[in-house]
Amino acid sequence: MKKSIEKVLVINSGSSSLKYQLFDMATETRLAKGLVERIGCGGPATHAEALKQVVAELGDAAKGIDAIGHRILHGGETFRDSALMTKANMAKAKKLVKFGPLHMPANLGGIEACERTFRGVPNVGVFDTAFHIATMPDCAGMYAIDPKYYKKMGIRKYGFHGTSHKFVTQAAAKFLKKPLSKVNLVTCHLGNGSSLAAIRSGGVVDTSMGLTPLAGMVMGTRCGDIDAAAVLAIMEAEGKTPAEMDVILNKKSGLLALAGSSDCRDICAKAAKGDKAAELALEMLAYRVALYIGAYNTIVGGADAIVMTGGIGENSSEVRERIVWRLGALGVKLDKSANKVRGELKAISAKGSKIPVVVIPTNEELMIARDTVRILGK
Repeated sequence: MKKSIEKVLVINSGSSSLKYQLFDMATETRLAKGLVERIGCGGPATHAEALKQVVAELGDAAKGIDAIGHRILHGGETFRDSALMTKANMAKAKKLVKFGPLHMPANLGGIEACERTFRGVPNVGVFDTAFHIATMPDCAGMYAIDPKYYKKMGIRKYGFHGTSHKFVTQAAAKFLKKPLSKVNLVTCHLGNGSSLAAIRSGGVVDTSMGLTPLAGMVMGTRCGDIDAAAVLAIMEAEGKTPAEMDVILNKKSGLLALAGSSDCRDICAKAAKGDKAAELALEMLAYRVALYIGAYNTIVGGADAIVMTGGIGENSSEVRERIVWRLGALGVKLDKSANKVRGELKAISAKGSKIPVVVIPTNEELMIARDTVRILGK
C-alpha cells in the first residue's frame, strides 16, 4: 500500500533565487512560504546552501515532508505530463537545457540540491510546457518551415504558463459546474508575461506562446508577435548579433518600449493623465488579447467562458474593460460594477452576455502540489 502524500514542498528554483511553499494536501492549506534571494551573488553561494536556509526557516515544519514538487520551464516533447524525477528522467531533462539555457540549469539544480538535503523524499517535475504539448494538434503546434528544423532542433510551438492555464481550467469547470472533459474555454494569463490558451474538452488545442515565451501578446518587456523579417531588418541595419537582438526583443520591448514602464499600473495611471504613449500601449495590449480571444473562441467551437487570470487579469479592471469592449461581436457584455473586483473569483460579465467572463485567481504552486500528489499516487 502506497504511503499517503500529505505534506508537499513546492520549489521554484531560479538562477539567483529560490521560492518555496509548503502545503498540507489533506486540506490544500498553505503552511509556509518564503523566498531566498541573491544566490551566487552576495547571498547563499549555491542552491544547496539556499535549501539549508529554507530548512532553517521552516523549522519543525520541515519534518515529515512527503514529497517535493518542482517547477521546470521546459519539457520539450519528452515530458507531456509531470513526472517523477528519477535518474533517467533527470538525464532526459538535461538534454532539454538548450530550450531554456537561462532557467533550466537552475530548475534542475534545485532538484539535485533537494536530493541531497531531503534524502529519500521523492521529487516531481512539473513542466510549464506539458499542459499544452499533451493535447495540442500538429496543425497548431508546427511551423511552416522545412521539417528538418523540427527533426534536428525541435523547432515548434510548445507554449508556457501551462501550470496556470491548467489550474484555472479546472477551477472554471468547477465554477461552471461542468465535467472537465466537456468544458471549452479561452484562458487569459495576463501579467508581465502573458499568454492565452484555447481549451477544448478540457485540453489545449492552441496557445499564444511558441518555441519560447516571446510570441503572442504585448508583454511587459517582450514584443510578442512580430514579422520575422522586421527582426532581420533591424539586425542588418544596426549590426546586431543574435544575442543582442534577443535582449532587445525579450527585455527592451513590449510595454517598456512603448510607454517607458513594464508595470501596467504605472501605464494606466499615465494614460488617465492623457499620456498618448501610455494610451497607445494599453490599446495595443487590449487589441492583441481580444484578437486572440476571437480566434480561440472559434477554434474551441464556442467557449463556455473567457477566463482572466495573472497579475493583470486578476487585478486590472481598466485592462479587462478595454479587452471586453472589443468582444461585442461575440455577444460579450461587461458588468462595470462587477469588474471592480481584484484578486477574487467572480463573473464580471453582464447577465445578458452570451459568453461569461470570469476572473479566477491562479495558484501555480497549489497546482504543482496537486500534480505531485497525482504522479506519486499512480
